Amino acid sequence: MLRTNTCGELTKKNLNQTVTLCGWVHRRRDHGGIIFIDLRDRYGLTQITFDPNKNKEAYAIANAWRSEWVASVTGEVVPRPKEMVNEKMPTGEIEIAAGKAETLSESKTPPFQIDEEKQSEANEQLRLQYRFIDLRRPKLQEMLRIRDEVICHMRDYFHKENFIEVQTPILANSSPEGARDWLVPSRLYPGKFYALPQAPQQFKQLLMVAGLDRYFQIAPCFRDEDPRMDRHYGEFYQLDMEMSFVTQEDIFKIMEPLMVELTHKFSSKKVLWQPFPRISWREAMEKYGSDKPDLRFEMEMKPVTDIVKNCGFSVFTDAIKTGGAVHALNVSGGAKFSRKEIDEITEVAKAKGAKGLAYIIIEDELKSPILKFLKSEELDAIIKEVKAKKGDIIFFGADKWRTVCESLGAVRNECGQRLGLKDPNKAAWLWVTDFPMYDYSEIEEGRIDFGHNPFSMPQGGLEALLTKNPLEILAYQYDFVLNGFEITSGAIRNHDPKIMYKAFAIAGYTKEQVDAKFGHMIRAFEYGAPPHGGNAPGIDRLLMVLNEWNSIRDIYAFPKDSSGRDVMLGAPSEVEEKQLKELHIKISN
Repeated sequence: MLRTNTCGELTKKNLNQTVTLCGWVHRRRDHGGIIFIDLRDRYGLTQITFDPNKNKEAYAIANAWRSEWVASVTGEVVPRPKEMVNEKMPTGEIEIAAGKAETLSESKTPPFQIDEEKQSEANEQLRLQYRFIDLRRPKLQEMLRIRDEVICHMRDYFHKENFIEVQTPILANSSPEGARDWLVPSRLYPGKFYALPQAPQQFKQLLMVAGLDRYFQIAPCFRDEDPRMDRHYGEFYQLDMEMSFVTQEDIFKIMEPLMVELTHKFSSKKVLWQPFPRISWREAMEKYGSDKPDLRFEMEMKPVTDIVKNCGFSVFTDAIKTGGAVHALNVSGGAKFSRKEIDEITEVAKAKGAKGLAYIIIEDELKSPILKFLKSEELDAIIKEVKAKKGDIIFFGADKWRTVCESLGAVRNECGQRLGLKDPNKAAWLWVTDFPMYDYSEIEEGRIDFGHNPFSMPQGGLEALLTKNPLEILAYQYDFVLNGFEITSGAIRNHDPKIMYKAFAIAGYTKEQVDAKFGHMIRAFEYGAPPHGGNAPGIDRLLMVLNEWNSIRDIYAFPKDSSGRDVMLGAPSEVEEKQLKELHIKISN
């Protein structure tokens, strides 16, 4: 046996024992002829001393060791001298007096240091290119360990609630679920393609039809979306779950206790409310300018359209005349923002479609370029409506309702960050409910498309689809939100073929197109489908938000970079012409 103990487990209880440790050379120090080696494995570090006066052979072997060599050491566990005790290390009270040493593997000089304090000096691209070295860092190994424990906790929780874990296919069909599909060409069926599932949506609904009334899995999902801080490129994992014979309320009752447990067990955050508050999509947009609001701080937007509809400021009145709105956001303590900071915040609003950002600074005297356009009674009414006081700043948005909400919502988020209002010790969980069933397409102007999940049940059922303006129809759709991040989307599902045909028809799909893409769903629903619903929290994003980790990429063992490349494997890459011919594919210039 190569080792008897691990490097992180030895304490004073092991004194006078002879042990064998194996690991990597973390640090090497030569003090007056005695060599000190910190040996590292995934359990921690142990200091080993090599004294040439006690064991020349072991000393000679260790003398050749360099950073990241793999070594085995056998020796006696002895107490460290009092002046050398390191209370920051679990093994800081002991060391190993080496009696035998063996080099198991040599290492080239690593392209960067493994020490955590040196990591800021290492370029991310370089770290990802040598990810097998980067993963030796204790911090990353801790992330992977926590991820494993969270997944184990999830599995235990759902098994106790009588759910059954089922793995669904990876090769599936293309489905309009909000993002670009990853397509896989078929060799056996030239010209046809599989798609990697954006989510197990259709499969889990079919499992409900099959009578598996409580399903879950740790599901890999694949979407061709641009990467960002909280979204890994190409693939991610979610806790997928579905239940039969339930309402929206039943889903909430299953999910909330789990999220409370995960928050308390795997983070230092305090859950602010139980049960979690529920806010409709429209209320979230009106008050916070986001369908994933951060409720660790208040700072609500207020509509002031009626107050300023007859004012002399054309930016406000022109927006109102064209059917738009004017909203105000009071930022407590924001009067201290410099002109430069206000300009930077204005750019944040413009990035969300705003043409500019009017403001009023509340001090002993009001300060603003727009004061000359507002009557004193209008100013008084605005200040009263937003509850502004000395030291505050009021920002205004004037445009289409959606643009006003989203641009001021971005301003709210930016100001919360600048003013230090995002307390990392708070977990502001909430449900956002009643999402619109339909919205205008982001791709084709003027076209009605699904606003969320196309398989959701519209509120009001078939009658709503037949009688209401599509943009006014709400769906039984809900999102789980934590500290400004969407953690999950879910819905009560559409299980009626007639409702499904009509729902897709409003989004521009013919009956033939629905049959071609979802004929299997229609057939299944014709054979006795129970009412059902579920949701699917993103595991990686949940971990990132709970632990205040800076990047979602570090949660993956082998992630893509910020441009979607695997710089370690060199993917994506070209393939041989022979492979393309087998798939009947020709690359076009």
